Amino acid sequence: MGDLRSKAHEADVTVWVGKGGVEAVVDELDDQLADRDVVKVKFLRSARGGTDTETLAEDLREAVSADLVETRGNTAVYTR
Repeated sequence: MGDLRSKAHEADVTVWVGKGGVEAVVDELDDQLADRDVVKVKFLRSARGGTDTETLAEDLREAVSADLVETRGNTAVYTR
């Protein structure tokens, strides 16, 4: 997991979750996970509403059947 965390640290955010919510980015995240070891996702304020980032990150993890490497602030890192 340490190697994944270092890759996650170096990775740029390539998926943004906005007011469309988690459902709006499921296909995009799925496609990116097919091509990369790790994908970093940022949850914008408009996506969070009254929900915390950890809950949204877990919902997205379930939707794409991925592994959640970590959440930090408003970002989450996924792998398969």
